Amino acid sequence: MRYTISPAFSYLQEALQSAINGFTTQGTDFVIGRRNAIKIFECNGINVNVKSFRVPNALNTIVYRFFRKSKARRSYDHATILLQKGIGTPAPIAYFENISAFGLKDSYYASEHLVPDLTFRELVEIPDYPEHEIILRQFTAFSFRLHQAGIEFKDHSPGNTLIIKNAPGQYSFYLVDLNRMNFHNAMSFDLRMENLKRLTPKQEMVAVMSSEYATLYTEKTEQEIFNTLWGKTAEFQRKFWRKRALKQKLKLK
Repeated sequence: MRYTISPAFSYLQEALQSAINGFTTQGTDFVIGRRNAIKIFECNGINVNVKSFRVPNALNTIVYRFFRKSKARRSYDHATILLQKGIGTPAPIAYFENISAFGLKDSYYASEHLVPDLTFRELVEIPDYPEHEIILRQFTAFSFRLHQAGIEFKDHSPGNTLIIKNAPGQYSFYLVDLNRMNFHNAMSFDLRMENLKRLTPKQEMVAVMSSEYATLYTEKTEQEIFNTLWGKTAEFQRKFWRKRALKQKLKLK
């Protein structure tokens, strides 16, 4: 097992190694999926969020061992870059890679465990959520800062932004699920809108986001932003539901 621990958390080394070694039988289940699992471990008084990545096939075992950074390492590296650029994300603590002579077996990303007041998903599912428009506008401004920093968060979707209320009308935003990111010197208008298309299927939310984005991005009008973003959103939704319907049809056969 090879690993890197953030200097700020080096004192947790023994506790982290114990958590990784006992991952399957210890810790508190947080998210248990088919391929990945997240558990919470108490390490020297700190709640640590540990995500276990499973390498799905023999080819990727070799790719992640010799040619490409593992998902755990990318998550750690991307979190470090985000914080350097002033973008919120749970503090990166460590990554671990279980390797053999032939390839990567599995890997783990450890980060600070944050307990949010909500995620973006609540804004989509609960239209009368308190301070709904305030949060949506602040989230849009947060996304604009991402774009200005050249950060293309490829998993910019409803469950991947944690939102914490600091005071009435004041919110902070933290990105999670970080392994898929691109970093650019500058982002085109089209790429910016492409990056926002997965967040909500609701036209009224897209209208508010377009309004706020237009106050910050002066190269396009509010109407131009809305037309582009809604067009990309609608097309994404059509493809999403078409794919889901096809999967369901194949299941029934």
